[in-house]
Amino acid sequence: MKKILENSWSGMVRLCRAEPDELAGWLEPGSGRLPLCFLLLVLGSGVYGFSVGLWRDPLMGLYVGLKFPLIVLITALCNAAINGMLAQLLGTGLGFRQSFTAVMISFALLSVILGSLSPLALFLWFNLPPMGSEGTQLAHNTLLLFHVALIAAAGVGANVRFFSLLRRVCGAVKAIQVLAAWLVLNMIVGCQVSWNMRPFVGSPGLPVHFLREHPFDGTFYENIFTVFLRQII
Repeated sequence: MKKILENSWSGMVRLCRAEPDELAGWLEPGSGRLPLCFLLLVLGSGVYGFSVGLWRDPLMGLYVGLKFPLIVLITALCNAAINGMLAQLLGTGLGFRQSFTAVMISFALLSVILGSLSPLALFLWFNLPPMGSEGTQLAHNTLLLFHVALIAAAGVGANVRFFSLLRRVCGAVKAIQVLAAWLVLNMIVGCQVSWNMRPFVGSPGLPVHFLREHPFDGTFYENIFTVFLRQII
């Protein structure tokens, strides 16, 4: 057990450093790094998810702690399947297995960054007006905007760090093409999966639920378009 923990810690340190030569070896068959990526993805995003829902209720924190790793994992799997094909079309030299491993590495790095930011989220939760006070709605809106910005910043940071590996493996031009495809897919898939698995911060006027009563009604993009029309009409 001690050796497993030491190897996991060592692997996480190497992942955070994101050294291209080191991570390039993770893409090789038999590297054995996929279980570590999966573990870091679940732990990092789970801890962060708990900090997101804690303000509404400890039960909501537990729900989001379970849901958030699922969102990250589903997005990663969809991204890996599509990018496995795109990697072939773009001539990157990455096979399906290597593309899948590369995507898992990038999402593991994202999850580690989010997990490390959980104390910041807990600090904000501790200092915001509590649920049921006069500032409830303001606290809800602040938390929502804060976490959106924090997730976006973590995503940018993870992809910037990961770009050096892509450049090392398939060259600068191909790396830019692959990274652009990843970012677009992450946005499309991640936003819709998040919409279907809402709530996260938890609306003050609604009871605590694991999922909304009709989670598949509407889409994220339809909702954004509707809100946009309300603002201009």
